[in-house]
Amino acid sequence: MNDTLSLPEVLRSALAGLLDGLPPRQATQAVDRLIANYRGTTPTDAPVLRDRSDVAAYAAYRMPATFEAVRSALGALRAAAPGWTPGTHLDVGGGTGAASWAVSEAWGTQSSTVLDWAEPALALGRELAEASGVPALKATRWQRSRIGAALTVESTDLITVSYVLKELTGADRDTLVDQAARAARGAVVLVEPGTPDGYRRVLAARERLVAAGLRIAAPCPDSGRCPVADDASNWCHFSARVSRSSLHRKVKGGTLAYEDEKFAYVAAVRPEAVDAAAAEARIVRRPQIRKGLVMLELCRGEEESGRLGLVRENVSKKRHGELYRAARDADWGDAWPPRPDSD
Repeated sequence: MNDTLSLPEVLRSALAGLLDGLPPRQATQAVDRLIANYRGTTPTDAPVLRDRSDVAAYAAYRMPATFEAVRSALGALRAAAPGWTPGTHLDVGGGTGAASWAVSEAWGTQSSTVLDWAEPALALGRELAEASGVPALKATRWQRSRIGAALTVESTDLITVSYVLKELTGADRDTLVDQAARAARGAVVLVEPGTPDGYRRVLAARERLVAAGLRIAAPCPDSGRCPVADDASNWCHFSARVSRSSLHRKVKGGTLAYEDEKFAYVAAVRPEAVDAAAAEARIVRRPQIRKGLVMLELCRGEEESGRLGLVRENVSKKRHGELYRAARDADWGDAWPPRPDSD
């Protein structure tokens, strides 16, 4: 691949090369079925990706979005723990390897292993990694394993589980999260769709990670109880901008060159191994910009109660100067106030 391309551009190019000639109608039919499963709530006891056509459609439709969501979550983890670099990475239920691409972009020197129970997904993931020309991706190991209670998670520095929990029963989810908490020498990152159900799955996993002794590095300011947990009408989620390829637009019948991927996530670290400083607060809704004023909705630790709480902060041009300029540039999901070393 061209060394001047960014990794997201390399991914889009690799997808275009491998999926060239895929009949759009066939891809669209597979995508429609995958969307129904993606938005549903019923766990499955068989791989969602059944054959090459399913995997190709999935790669065109979902892989760039999964990459951007995991990339965003890893960015928050890196900001919290800038001195930590994982040497080994395990991607549980990784399919075609989107999370491994995101990990490779974040650190670039890790040794990754992708576990999935769909052999066609692993095969296409291997092809994409080889086409990337990126050494860390080309060296990725691809292992077929059933993701469930019988899975044994080996000890590793970083464990990612993205868009997998919804495919499992409640008992299997708990088992997987507990195993990840025990096996991670450094950090666990879980990503789910940015839906109410996705948030609830992340919330349940978050509670188990904390109970296992891990500390929340992102998105929460600390490991206290989530202030949204008892509000059935609200859920914590974020957004990542995804560039659409021409094939992507054909498959989805869209015209825009981008879409926004909504996702929920949690990044937890083993405190004795990773020196992580969580954000003082996190912007949990898109900032509202008015003339001379930016309104931020934040999740912030409450010192008196020791809990997390949702607060609104108004940053004005007249009163806050440099902070106001930072607020105008701030985005949904960012730490607040900006970290001293942030751009």
